[in-house]
Amino acid sequence: MEGLTSAQVAAAPRNLAPRRTSRSLWAIVRANVFTLFNLVIAVLWALIMIFGEWQNGLFGLVIVFNALIGIVQELRAKTTLDKLAVVNEAPVRVRRDGADQEIPPREVVLGDLILLGPGDRLLVDGEVVASESLEIDESLLTGEADPVHKQPGDKVLSGSFVVAGSGAFTATAVGADAYAARLTEEASKFGLARSELRDGITRFIRYITLLVIPVGALLTWSQIRTQNDFGTAITGAVAGIVTMIPEGLVLMTSIAFAVGVVRLGRRKVLVQELPAIEGLARVDVLCLDKTGTLTAGGMDLDEVIPLRDGEPVGDALAALAGSDSRPNPTAQAIKARHPHPPDDWTATDTVPFSSARKWSGAAFGDHGTWVLGAPDVLLPPEADGYARSAALATTGARVLALCRADGFDDPRPDPVALVTLKQRLRPDAKETLAYFARQNVTVKVISGDNPTAVSAIALSLGIPGGDRAIDARTLPEDPAELGEILDGHTVFGRVTPAQKRAFVGALQARGHTVAMTGDGVNDVLALKDADLGIAMGAGSPATKAVAQVVLLDNRFATMPTVVAEGRRVLANIERVSNLFLTKTFYAIVLSLLVGVLGLTFPFEPRHSTLVNALTIGIPAFFLALAPTDERSRPGFVPRVLRFAVPAGVICAAAVFLSFWAARTGSSTLVQDRTTAVITLFLTTWWVLVLVARPLLWWKTVLVATMLGLFTLTFALPLTRWFFALEPGDPGNDLVALGVSVAAAALISLAVKVTGTLRT
Repeated sequence: MEGLTSAQVAAAPRNLAPRRTSRSLWAIVRANVFTLFNLVIAVLWALIMIFGEWQNGLFGLVIVFNALIGIVQELRAKTTLDKLAVVNEAPVRVRRDGADQEIPPREVVLGDLILLGPGDRLLVDGEVVASESLEIDESLLTGEADPVHKQPGDKVLSGSFVVAGSGAFTATAVGADAYAARLTEEASKFGLARSELRDGITRFIRYITLLVIPVGALLTWSQIRTQNDFGTAITGAVAGIVTMIPEGLVLMTSIAFAVGVVRLGRRKVLVQELPAIEGLARVDVLCLDKTGTLTAGGMDLDEVIPLRDGEPVGDALAALAGSDSRPNPTAQAIKARHPHPPDDWTATDTVPFSSARKWSGAAFGDHGTWVLGAPDVLLPPEADGYARSAALATTGARVLALCRADGFDDPRPDPVALVTLKQRLRPDAKETLAYFARQNVTVKVISGDNPTAVSAIALSLGIPGGDRAIDARTLPEDPAELGEILDGHTVFGRVTPAQKRAFVGALQARGHTVAMTGDGVNDVLALKDADLGIAMGAGSPATKAVAQVVLLDNRFATMPTVVAEGRRVLANIERVSNLFLTKTFYAIVLSLLVGVLGLTFPFEPRHSTLVNALTIGIPAFFLALAPTDERSRPGFVPRVLRFAVPAGVICAAAVFLSFWAARTGSSTLVQDRTTAVITLFLTTWWVLVLVARPLLWWKTVLVATMLGLFTLTFALPLTRWFFALEPGDPGNDLVALGVSVAAAALISLAVKVTGTLRT
């Protein structure tokens, strides 16, 4: 099999399926410009330009600023993601012009001869042309958990992956024509990570839209009916409607996510789905696969312990390791000690290693059939070496049994030697596990290794419950019973890939948010089903394909940073949501009061622009990006409503009361509106103070600066003229101050009673 020639490659269609890590430039522009709120604001701005004073059209700049900031931030995130995605892409082994070479996935062409080994992900559809015990897992496509043995002539589909053996296939469908590309964009049938935050904000916007339409109509009708001047009526109606719209909420959420992606990208963390950042904050159970996560990649052959004399142990080990064209870490460790198999040991039949079997083997003609695998899987308890292997496992070593066998269907192995391999603990593992313990994140170690060996590793790392390892072969299949055992234990050995998936489901059924880390093909199914799948950068291509987060530097110590970033994003978005929705609710309540009672609206659009910029827009930008150690809590939507509704109602009542009191005097409408603006600023500024708690030095400077800017606006004649402010009535100003102080006290009491006061 020579593969394609260079000329054939140049003429063939390429595998140009889109990456799923980021949106296109046009999609980013469309998402930030063509929104419902931008359309509403644009129409209202046009009305002001036609019927009102141009100064009141300042709010129209919100569209420009929102769109530009959103586009720039998301483009930064897109650039970071696309660069990391290229780093993360596993090269594809192809044969061209008779030579094997590795190429980027997007350079695969129709008709390419693609070579396969354990852990390889199939990026395109094709037909098998060579098979050496090739086993492919198609569960991500079909739901069937059992690997499928593939022979020459069989079809293979993109989205599947190799679990054992090796082989080659010819690409018959690439790019958008491939099966997986028709299901999603690339690797498998999985959707976006679930996001309570995204769902909650979508719900807020839907409800607010339903409220804005009737309340806005009532306010518009009321202002037109009660005002002699049509321009004044339109100005008042626009002021109320614009204030109801939380135009910056989606923007701040997007910025927080995008900046989180960029920050994690600097740490060599690839976030393949943006909502996964939120999942980082909610995780309360972290399932770890020992090998590759707690232990570093690779192993060293330690001891070979003969169990009977006169057996060609060294030759058999060398031949077994040499018979595997794509050796796993175990075979690589043996090869390092026994690099040259004897010339007359030629494999006539092989069974590759798989996590489900936990052994591999080969037949060598007159030299017999040999198998190498887990002693507690291959051997009965009374067999030679069984007890000794168990004792060796207590040291944390990986122990294998080398056996002669009668065949592969019913091996009935005869033990010849024990082989021990030393695993290298990650130097940062203990400190990282201690971090999760402090954060009340429960760690579950689930491994395919001997439970005793896993227990020894867990104990050396100080994992609670490490001395009570459970053999997964004894576990019940009932999810409820399994979940109860999982909640009470920490370390599990001899876990099959299907059981890892069952573990994740059982923990989720008990209300846990589960993250799963791994690097091998045996982790793929569990990674896919977990609330958050985290793959190591050195892991198999299939593992990295289904994970939402990839640690490209392959460092377990990066995990605390990843979790902390998720918590920062979530806590800060909740803060800014409190600000924006307080504004929305006070505008709705105020519009209802004005509309029902038939009064002039208390302020103009320029007033709301000024107050919103100083108490929401500018502070929200800093709060959305601030560092924080807050833990994530479920119940985002009800908690924000418990804060925003009472705060918004009290703000609206305070503004209405001060404006009504001012209107009963002899002051002008401009002076009365100035009174309302002072009340509105002071009450919403106090909301900002409560949201910003705890008041670190920089937050104190931030809220003090906003107060100073508002005071400066009154001090300068130009800004007083531009914003139509006339604080000429001392009585009205004192009323505004008194009402604001009372409202601030009520807001503090309300958020304390509802349990939303930050400490």
